[in-house]
Amino acid sequence: MKHTEVKQQHLSLYLEVCSETEEPRLPLHTSIALFLLSYCECSSFKVFLVFTKPASSQSLKSQLAECLDVSDMQLEDLPQLVKGCRLPAVLDETGRLCRAGLAVVLRHIINKTLEADPSRNDVLALLGFKKTCLKACAEVSKWTRLCEIGIPSAVEEHLTNPTNQYQQLPLPILVLERRLAEPVKVHNDDKIRRQKLQEQRQNEKNESPEGQGNPDSEPEPGQSPQVRDGLELRAALAKLSVDSVPTFTTRENSEIRKVKTTDLPPLEHVFAEGLYFTLTDVVLLPCIYQYLCSLQAHAASTLHSLPYLLRWYSRVQEVPGVLRAADACGMALSIPQVPTSSLPGPSAEDNPASLLEKEEGQEMTTQFPFVGGPRPTMTKLKENGIEAVFAPHPFPIWTLPWDSLPEAINPTEGKMSNIRAVRKRQQLNNLIAMVTEIARPGYTVVDFCSGTGHVGIVLAHTLPDCQVILIENKEESLVRAQSRSAELGLKNIGFIQANLDYFTGPFHIGVALHACGVATDMVMEHCIQAGAAFVISPCCYGFIQNAIKFNFPKSKKFQETLTYKEHMVLCRFADQTAVQLPPERRLIGKQCMGLVDLDRLWAAETHGYSVRVMTMEPESCSPKNNMLVGRPPHKSGLEVGASQLEALVHN
Repeated sequence: MKHTEVKQQHLSLYLEVCSETEEPRLPLHTSIALFLLSYCECSSFKVFLVFTKPASSQSLKSQLAECLDVSDMQLEDLPQLVKGCRLPAVLDETGRLCRAGLAVVLRHIINKTLEADPSRNDVLALLGFKKTCLKACAEVSKWTRLCEIGIPSAVEEHLTNPTNQYQQLPLPILVLERRLAEPVKVHNDDKIRRQKLQEQRQNEKNESPEGQGNPDSEPEPGQSPQVRDGLELRAALAKLSVDSVPTFTTRENSEIRKVKTTDLPPLEHVFAEGLYFTLTDVVLLPCIYQYLCSLQAHAASTLHSLPYLLRWYSRVQEVPGVLRAADACGMALSIPQVPTSSLPGPSAEDNPASLLEKEEGQEMTTQFPFVGGPRPTMTKLKENGIEAVFAPHPFPIWTLPWDSLPEAINPTEGKMSNIRAVRKRQQLNNLIAMVTEIARPGYTVVDFCSGTGHVGIVLAHTLPDCQVILIENKEESLVRAQSRSAELGLKNIGFIQANLDYFTGPFHIGVALHACGVATDMVMEHCIQAGAAFVISPCCYGFIQNAIKFNFPKSKKFQETLTYKEHMVLCRFADQTAVQLPPERRLIGKQCMGLVDLDRLWAAETHGYSVRVMTMEPESCSPKNNMLVGRPPHKSGLEVGASQLEALVHN
């Protein structure tokens, strides 16, 4: 397909500029995005450099690729939807869909590059196996958090205040160094490992007296590792070939084919995620470049502590297109001097997993086996005066006029079965009733974990005087929601593809239908920080576990009564509410759900919130039929009666 056939209106890419000092500078997240644009040779975006005070990008010209369309912008001039997000951010042509956060924006740049030129196999390879590279959000993936937040933040801190940091490596850098020292496993690696074994045996023959002087023999300590790890690097670089050249064309001999898989040599790390060059390496390169430049200038001896990182840094520069892109962004890459001493292996006490736990300020969480049922834990709580209590539902028979609503609003418009669609409508009745009770004209309502927009689209239609924002990390779901909204002609709705942490805008009510595991706690935390009311239906209690931001139990009274393991017992059995289970077992599951949510309720009350835990009506609408309704201190008490709700629906 010719480029002119896919040419479209430019997307707007907003990148932060630090302009607190006289000379503006590019923060690492901005440098990373600019480097990827240069590497992909992507021209689908109009780039806006966002300044916090009047300034110009003239002094930054050497760091901006000439092919980019770049303009300056002041922070106060940002579009409203972008103002509510952390940068970097991309706004689509409609001005209704914003993608925010480093990983989300970078993946979008790759996708737009491939739309314009599907032959770019090197760009497609950046997404990794199954196209999942950095797709998991930083709130739940420690690896994404390390690459997207941990290392850029550590390097930024080092560059801002380097005086006391040359003697001790930043912990995220040390985590990466130890990770690079590990052997790796890649999908279908048996072929490569057999080729490696065959080359090793060939080298052994070359090292025999009659093979001395062979240029392919093993290098001495201190020499370039290129020969020793050449096979892994050749396999990695072949994958990036635009012409998709096969990695190997020769078959191993029969002796090699008979070797058991467990006896094959392991593969060494070539790039950050293992064998292949991915988006993770793109994120890390500008960070490590600036960090190594600082060390080389002020503490060159420290480089001897980072042999694997230096080797990675050298290998990245062998990837086609990297040096070109770096030069366009003002990055003068060079091959660092690899320490001549042999490479140390990771110590037992400093393995990447434990270091990553330290980096997050947590201790390792041991997953204990669940033995027995929940009764001992429930009895222990009861003896301490703790029992599940459900508030009465204020509007048990309230319903939206589904028959008169546009088809695009009705859940039956999707691919779900009729029975499931009926239950979905019942679930929506409950959430919409509670949100409508709290909402006022001019309010902003945020549908967290919105999926394809079942809740948010109904809210935007039902509350035309309110602004509704849908936040979802999955692009496919959000694009579908945007399509449904456009079909309805809704004007009071916006869409943000981002992790929760990247949404910073003010709002009045947060809502989430079946927020899985700790997602419920993330939404509650976000609402509490914003001083907003919340209406949340939790789900997947069995997935609850200690996370980056919170530990369980959450409330003081539960902490004084239960251990983490006992709380996990409650969570595990709270998931046993399916209709096919015996009634007694479902009743226990419901009680466990109530206890887990009671812990959440008490934790929110310490912030002055008034919280109720109630059951959706009818109970059969979902096995996960709890609903948490919380109001900040200044919004306690019922504000709208049932009759007013009916009037809102029928108007």
